[in-house]
Amino acid sequence: MTTIAFFGHDAADAAVRRRVKAFQSDGLKVIGFMMHRREVAPEWENVDLGLTRDGAFIQRFRQIFSGARKAALEAERLKSADVLYARNLDMLACAFLAKRYAKLKTPVIYESLDVHRLLTRKDIIGKIFRGLEHALLKRSKGLVVSSPGFLKNHFDRHYAGDFKAYLVENRLPADSDMGPRPTPTSRNESGQDKLVIGWVGMLRCQRSLDLLCQLADTFPDRLEIRLHGIPARTEIPVFEPEIDKRLNMTFHGRFQSPEDLGRIYDGLDVVWAGDFMEAGFNSVWLLPNRIYEGGYYATPSIAPADTQTAAWIEQNKCGFVIDEPLEQSLPQLIKRLIDDRSDIRAYSAQLAALPEETFIQPQGFLRKVILSTLEGEVAV
Repeated sequence: MTTIAFFGHDAADAAVRRRVKAFQSDGLKVIGFMMHRREVAPEWENVDLGLTRDGAFIQRFRQIFSGARKAALEAERLKSADVLYARNLDMLACAFLAKRYAKLKTPVIYESLDVHRLLTRKDIIGKIFRGLEHALLKRSKGLVVSSPGFLKNHFDRHYAGDFKAYLVENRLPADSDMGPRPTPTSRNESGQDKLVIGWVGMLRCQRSLDLLCQLADTFPDRLEIRLHGIPARTEIPVFEPEIDKRLNMTFHGRFQSPEDLGRIYDGLDVVWAGDFMEAGFNSVWLLPNRIYEGGYYATPSIAPADTQTAAWIEQNKCGFVIDEPLEQSLPQLIKRLIDDRSDIRAYSAQLAALPEETFIQPQGFLRKVILSTLEGEVAV
């Protein structure tokens, strides 16, 4: 059995949990070497590399070194791995340091699911971080990205010819217990008299919250807004008070994926899929989990134009794309949907008709990526 030493930035992160489950589903053994940002008992064999905090870059930088030393102390477990798989740049540095401390020659795969804002800066700080990423990327066996936008706008632009890339979208794992998909004619609306829009996942964008609050104020009696997930306090310092003062907004908190997804998306008419945390860069290039989750349950998304998310929606003809200024175009769209839900029904039917593999990763896909990387084949 191929064994992966998975260097993860947060053992409590839902996306990390999802990736571990996907590896295991494909018959790969996973040993976690992971930081954590809240107390958690991982469901896999795990070496705890210490506590980190959101936005605390100096502390996280120090943890790279202390985490690498902790990993190296587990030399036997590190030596048992066929590959070191590192999620995000800080964990890539940690993996290479651990490899050095333990005197190993194990290949390393770099998984980049976000291009951090430090890597897009045009000043000396940006150059330093891109220099570090370039140096480690050249020594890596392969690069895994979740969106073609990251290749086009970052990796090909700065490091062309120095990596082998594999596209692994944020689809749900093959063995996810998602329940049955709606058929093109069976998807029900939310069942509410009001139109229901949801914001689901990592709630990390102040502008998105502001837009949703504006909608709540504009349509107090005809629109309901449901927020499910974890707010990023460093990005949205005032969260609950903004929701509590609006009767048609509700924050439901954390959820388990995939266990709770059916309940969440079945209660929504549309999903907000915009992101502006790193406007002009990562936010434009990414493909968020919510388009795959919502798509499986035939719940259409709304996304800003000229983004990778909008391109995905347009390619699949399955949702709503709106232009700037969103402060005008989003309320106009919502008013139209409140008055007439026929477009929601049409896009819902289109989502239900798409192949399941649009939203669910095929069984064996990740195993093929890992083995192809180790054998030096190029998948993208």
